[in-house]
Amino acid sequence: MNPFWMQVIIQTTLQHKKKNVKNNNSFSNYELAKGLWKFRITIIRHFKDVLLITLGIFSATFGFKGFLLTNHFIDGGATGISLLISALTETPLYILIICVNIPFILLGYKVISKQFAFKTALAIAGLSICLATVNFPNVTNDNLLVAVFGGFFLGAGIGLSVRGGAVIDGTEVLAIFLSRKFGTTIGDIIIVFNVIIFAAAAYFLGVEIALYSMITYLSASKTLDFIVEGIEEYIGVTVVSSHSEEIRQMTIDKMGRGVTIYKGKGGYGKHGETRELDIIFTVITRLELNKLKIEIQKIDQNAFIVMNSVKDTKGGMIKKRSLKH
Repeated sequence: MNPFWMQVIIQTTLQHKKKNVKNNNSFSNYELAKGLWKFRITIIRHFKDVLLITLGIFSATFGFKGFLLTNHFIDGGATGISLLISALTETPLYILIICVNIPFILLGYKVISKQFAFKTALAIAGLSICLATVNFPNVTNDNLLVAVFGGFFLGAGIGLSVRGGAVIDGTEVLAIFLSRKFGTTIGDIIIVFNVIIFAAAAYFLGVEIALYSMITYLSASKTLDFIVEGIEEYIGVTVVSSHSEEIRQMTIDKMGRGVTIYKGKGGYGKHGETRELDIIFTVITRLELNKLKIEIQKIDQNAFIVMNSVKDTKGGMIKKRSLKH
């Protein structure tokens, strides 16, 4: 984009944000540069998200059409429910994918965020369209290869979508909601959910298909973990920045998360020079990690961020506050 037009866009945005200020036509070079930086980060991030979700959709479609559908194997979660109903009723999968995931999209709107629900709705709609219009050849009829590689491409598709800030299988949204409501772990809920699905598969499709479907699920889940770099259900995030107050306020207002502030000292250089600063710690779900990193980068691109896997949490830290805006 032409730098002149980028500056016009940034200045217009800043004027809109400062509409209550008496003189809203004059902006410092710092404000314009900061606005331009935020604008570029947003555009680049959205482009990457769209690319990742698109790749995820095509990977999942290849897993379905190239392996799973012709052999009536299923997966876990909402995808497994869709495949099971499709195998029993011969209803097109592209219709079931949307119908089964609608409750999870609405729940994601309530539990996580509007942006997440919107991106997830688009991702699932894109998957449905891809299933309806794109043809892939049946790769193999060997049951073991179908189970392993069908799960691999399906798990890769789900993982790429998660990296893009959306999901094409809404089971984790339900698990997050139930874990907050009943105080159980997300992993336990997903296991119980999938045990019910595979038990139904064994009853309706046969024990052998159910056993191969379990292999499909294991392959998909391990691939998903690999794609998202082994991120667990909860992530503990520690942020060291000279803009700690802005990051603290952003975490509370935009992310709806509680924060813990540590007093610390920073050391650098040959002589170990130090200065006091606030260190921020918060806990989020892995589906929110992408958004948090973007918001921190908008405030301070040099912020030092440490992320640790957290098995589970209990109490108010992980629960969202009601956002007023």
